[in-house]
This record gives sequence, structure tokens and C-alpha cells, in this order.
Amino acid sequence: MARSPIDYIVECMDLDQSGSTIQRIQTAHRLNLANIWGIREGDRILEIGCGQGDTTAVLAYLTGESGAVYGIDIASPDYGAPLTLGEAAAKLLQSPLGSRIQIQFETDILSSDIEYEANHFDVIVLSHCSWYLESADQLEAMIRKARRWGKRLCFAEWDVRIQMPEQYPHLLAVLIQAQYEVYQLDSSSNVRTMFTVDQVRRIAESAGWVVSREEVLHSPDLQDGHWEIDMALHAYEEARQGLGHGPSKLLTLMQSELYMLQQAKCQHGVKPLSTFILNAE
Repeated sequence: MARSPIDYIVECMDLDQSGSTIQRIQTAHRLNLANIWGIREGDRILEIGCGQGDTTAVLAYLTGESGAVYGIDIASPDYGAPLTLGEAAAKLLQSPLGSRIQIQFETDILSSDIEYEANHFDVIVLSHCSWYLESADQLEAMIRKARRWGKRLCFAEWDVRIQMPEQYPHLLAVLIQAQYEVYQLDSSSNVRTMFTVDQVRRIAESAGWVVSREEVLHSPDLQDGHWEIDMALHAYEEARQGLGHGPSKLLTLMQSELYMLQQAKCQHGVKPLSTFILNAE
């Protein structure tokens, strides 16, 4: 019996059995993203903010042996847990998908050292990575620079337009982290700058792209809502222990939001935010 795409991709990521259920859910979500983007066999893809390769593996599977995926991430290879980015990338590169993948860490796409020929890539991908950025200006600069290199832009990020009460805790957790990050000079948080779909659309158009398609995808089994709630609690604890360069009222505001978060979690449960998807040319 032939393996499903999810089985094949998860095996290539070579996770132990304890992580396979989580990875299967994450991989299924990214397969749905890539299908909406219209990733085709033979595509040459630049993935900005590739992280540990969740989307990279899916893109490599879909583009096939005749395509290629170039992953770039500014983070250090020792960032991340339980596997670091470097460890995850090494496993993926040693898999049957590895021959069609290149990954560079500690690489700033805005550096003058990073340049490609015009239309070198068929697709530029940013998948659940924009909230890691420092500012809207940084996002615009990145996709403006990439506009010269690629024919199509494929973008995905969490959608703050909640569709059901169960998504409210995830939204509150994101807001708490985003507020705290305003006062951080150095950060490793998942949420450093929060963007809405309207902001991303305007940024893409300002950078020279023409948005051709917008979709919303809900993947209710994703675990990210729970992870962000844990991160929000951690962010508040850091702030409580000493936020010397921020206003004291921030602690009171975050505490109020944490009460709201805990109440919403108990009352409604937790489902992840939906994902908004943009295609542009």
C-alpha cells in the first residue's frame, strides 16, 4: 500500500514516535497551504523564514525532483526546542527530499550580500514567519527586495479575525506577547510584531506585488493556540520580574488580559486562530 503524502513527509523529517502526531497535524496544515498557493512540480522556491522546515519539507515534496527549495532564516541553527533548527534541518537534508533542498541559517535576506538574478525563483514563500519580524518596515523591505527575484508571492499567517469563541484565548495570548515585545530590545519570542490581513495586503501592494487571491483556512487540530498561551504566561512572568524600561501600567494591563485569557480558556476551550493566505504576482 502506497504511503500518503503526510506519512512520507513526516518520515523524511525523521521525528521520534512521541512527536509524530504533532508533526502529522502540522504537515497536513502546510499541505493545505501549499495546495491553495498552487505549488507545482518543477517550481524553484525561495522560502523566507524557513525555521525547522515544517513548510520546507512540504514544498520539497510538491515541487518534486525537477524543482528546488532554498530556505533562508536569520535565526541561529541552535535556536528552538525540542529539536534545534540545525538538528531538524540536518535530518531533513539527509532524507530522500534532501537533494532538492538548500538551507541557510544566520542569513539576513536584507543583507547586501544576498542577491539573486531577476525572476530566479518561481515562488517566494513566507509561511507563519512574519510575526517574528521586528517591524512592518522590515516585512515590506523583505518582500520588496524579493519582488525582483520571484514571479509569485505566497504568504500565510494567523488571522486575528476570530470566527468562534474558542479562538479568543489564542488571540489574547498573541496580544499579550505583542504588547510585551514593544519594550524588548532583544527577543526570541514567537510574536514580536502582529500583522492583520489588511496590513499585509497593503504592505505587499506597497512593495510592488498585486494580490490575486485571498483565502482563510481553519485547521482546528493545530496545537499552536496552546503553545502561545504558555508563551504568554512566560512573557508575563518575565515582565513581572522586572520590566525596567517599560511603563508599570503594562504589568497591570497584562495581568488583566491574563485573567481574561484564563477565564476564556476555561469557558470556551482553545482552538487555534485561522490562517489567512495571500497569493500575489
